[in-house]
Amino acid sequence: MTELPSTSKPAAPAPLWRRLIPPLLAAALVAVLGIALLNPAHNATDGGPLVGKPAPEFTLTSLDGTPVSLAALRGRPVVLNFWASWCGPCREEAPLFRELSTRQSAGQGLAVVGILFQETNEQNARDFIREYALAYPSLRDPGIQTGINYGVSGIPETFFIDREGVIRHVDRGGLTRERLNVGLKKIGVPEL
Repeated sequence: MTELPSTSKPAAPAPLWRRLIPPLLAAALVAVLGIALLNPAHNATDGGPLVGKPAPEFTLTSLDGTPVSLAALRGRPVVLNFWASWCGPCREEAPLFRELSTRQSAGQGLAVVGILFQETNEQNARDFIREYALAYPSLRDPGIQTGINYGVSGIPETFFIDREGVIRHVDRGGLTRERLNVGLKKIGVPEL
């Protein structure tokens, strides 16, 4: 049997514009991701739009039924911590808050306040408080309205409020002693 010569031509290369689209899209994607990752506003552990502004007012009830309002704390520096019992970083920073809260009872004027954020089980919060011997009020925030007013997007988040009721520092993520001291200094409280 004799083979006939092939009449099919080799495929013509794609037009230049078609060959350039994939690398250009990849480069654009890398640029967008690079900008997003390097943008300090999105990755910062501190700062935010409320820094330098009056802290949003609230009146909430503690787990023991006592009402607590921010207005009643005016004139004292306040460390306000949003937390939950299921939060791993909250467990890591709890010993620092226990140590810090001793200043509250030592008459140094500091007020330490916790606000439960999306706590799924109040008994778990009570167990957490007992486990870490936390001696400051932890407040219920039904509907997380206070968390929304403070712009809380994840926990833990800690707000450092000065004697005049102005937020001077915000820290996101589990606090270390060094990061806690940065916030304390900004509200005129001696380092831990």
